[in-house]
Amino acid sequence: MIEKKQSLGGEEKTVLVGLVQQEQTSEQVSEYLDELAFLAETAGARAVKRFTQKLPHPDSRTFVGKGKLEEIKQYVSGKDIGLVIFDDELTGSQITNIEKELGVKTIDRSDLILDIFAARARTAQARVQVELAQYQYLLPRLKGMWKHLERQGGGIGTRGPGETEIETDRRIVKDKISLLRKRLAEIDKQAFTQRKERGELIRVALVGYTNVGKSTLMTLLSKSEVFAENKLFATLDTTTRKLVFENTPFLLSDTVGFIRKLPHHLVESFKSTLDEVREADILLHVVDISHPQYEEQIGVVNKTLQELKAFEKPVLTIFNKMDLYEEKYFDKWLASEVKQEIWRDLKEKWEEATDNNCVFISAAEKKNIDALRELILNKVRDLYRIRYPYRTVHF
Repeated sequence: MIEKKQSLGGEEKTVLVGLVQQEQTSEQVSEYLDELAFLAETAGARAVKRFTQKLPHPDSRTFVGKGKLEEIKQYVSGKDIGLVIFDDELTGSQITNIEKELGVKTIDRSDLILDIFAARARTAQARVQVELAQYQYLLPRLKGMWKHLERQGGGIGTRGPGETEIETDRRIVKDKISLLRKRLAEIDKQAFTQRKERGELIRVALVGYTNVGKSTLMTLLSKSEVFAENKLFATLDTTTRKLVFENTPFLLSDTVGFIRKLPHHLVESFKSTLDEVREADILLHVVDISHPQYEEQIGVVNKTLQELKAFEKPVLTIFNKMDLYEEKYFDKWLASEVKQEIWRDLKEKWEEATDNNCVFISAAEKKNIDALRELILNKVRDLYRIRYPYRTVHF
């Protein structure tokens, strides 16, 4: 019968595998593997080796080619490697075939993200959402993961007890998914009632790629402790605080970070958590300006917002981590005039791209926070005027 997967736990040594497919460059795949290594670290594993291969499309049996799989096998053989992680989704049969060849536990990026979510889920809602996503991930992979169904041939005499067992397991998983969906619907109903009880206050939501500093910024703006650490998906559960800027009240919510290649079933399961994004009046899109692929991360977030039908909302783009940007890209001998010119060019570029709806800050060093507060305050007040035009007193 089905046994729930255990968390990775401990610090395992792991090998990462990526495929350079059509319309991808080796540099891009290297960046994806950088992120995969960070995900592995977040889950408690340490990447000790990377393998990449150029193929027009994945091998249907083992994802990578036979020669590359043999190369990986030779590396892991006799070493203390407990895990191999592929950067793209694998089918159940691919996982089975790879594990059979390598003799090492194999997972894919989606499985890794689910493991992190499972370890970090704190509330009943988050735990149910993660469990639902795990079973949705498992369901289409059941057949391929049954190692005793490897007999070849067809026709009379090939239908054995294994198929009966897999059908039983499939029914168990489907029943479990149905039960979890009902439980999640009940939790969502309670959450919706709570959101309605918040009254007429303008609602603002922090959104962005994972690990860009949303929780640090939430702590700074709300002056209350919000969990934050330098790991991916430090925040899973939505945190909402009532803030008052210059006698103007509004609600500020921190939300789960987005990431490239986020499993579809995970997005589906977490849609109720992301209701804070859909129902927000204003979005604060936090960007890690120091990250070498920050523009690609902006694209990932915008695409996810489009999927959530939240892309047309008023957005203030907050370029965070100015301090790290200077640390990474400014030589200590660089003249201050040159630094100012670089910042000026960068700001002009994004002011034009965002129609002047952006600000550059450092949440860690509390740099330019007053300017950010003023921008948020102006946007909140403008919305109050639009929403309640006949009020004699606006906040």
